[in-house]
Amino acid sequence: MEQLQAFLARAEAMLARLEPLLPPARPEPDWNALAFRWQRQGMAGWLEAVAEPHAPELERLTHIDAQRAQLLRNTRQFVKGRPANNVLLTGARGTGKSSLVKALLPEFAAKGLRIIEVDKAQLGDLNRIVEMVAGRKERFILFCDDLSFEQGDDAYKALKTALDGGLARRVDNVLVYATSNRRHLMPEKMSENREGWVQDGEIHPGEAIEEKVSLSDRFGLWLSFYPFDQDAYLAAAAEWLAHFGLKLDAEAEKAALHWSHLRGSRSGRVAWQFACDWAGRGAKERKALL
Repeated sequence: MEQLQAFLARAEAMLARLEPLLPPARPEPDWNALAFRWQRQGMAGWLEAVAEPHAPELERLTHIDAQRAQLLRNTRQFVKGRPANNVLLTGARGTGKSSLVKALLPEFAAKGLRIIEVDKAQLGDLNRIVEMVAGRKERFILFCDDLSFEQGDDAYKALKTALDGGLARRVDNVLVYATSNRRHLMPEKMSENREGWVQDGEIHPGEAIEEKVSLSDRFGLWLSFYPFDQDAYLAAAAEWLAHFGLKLDAEAEKAALHWSHLRGSRSGRVAWQFACDWAGRGAKERKALL
């Protein structure tokens, strides 16, 4: 009896030391939530509900009317259960790629749309995520923000499988929306262009380039975003100032241009950052800038 008690005491002490190293029990997703973030610890992964999703107002996103119309059309088809495409949003930084995806939530949440944010480092779990949501009545967008891959990074293979379904049929209630500054998602080297070959006067790309292009080709819809000129930047600044109940008067316009010169960039993001700074200042502080 004494030996048994001693053994149990040692076992309890060992478990106490091992418990901090063990992954937490996977909680059941809160399916009432509108947005989720895929979390992982050790071998365990789970969907964590986002209590207050960041969802910009669609009308505040200026000078991307064509891209917005195409994304809304594709998403509208998706929530209605019609065929729709995975989407790749690429182009200049700060021009509204991520904001446009996030703004879909308040537009379509009542019709069953849900967004799951997946970090690039967790792309290997995409199949697990798809299995969790397959068969549910909601429509899920797997959102991969600022996506790119470096040389030797194999995570893109999991993304390929999620986009095309692999051997298993692609589920009809899941799409992938990804943003990137790279159209082909992977770095392209000068040496790879030398792998190309010519036959009957036609140029054929080398295998390395074919591999990289094949990933972005799996997105059925490509949306390109371009740098803002001065007029587009000021229009964006006016929209974000209106968000704070302010107008882009002569003083604010001068300050907005000065702000963009200091940042060395004109974009919707820079306009938002200016509006935050300008709205946070008092009247005397604003005049002191001019």
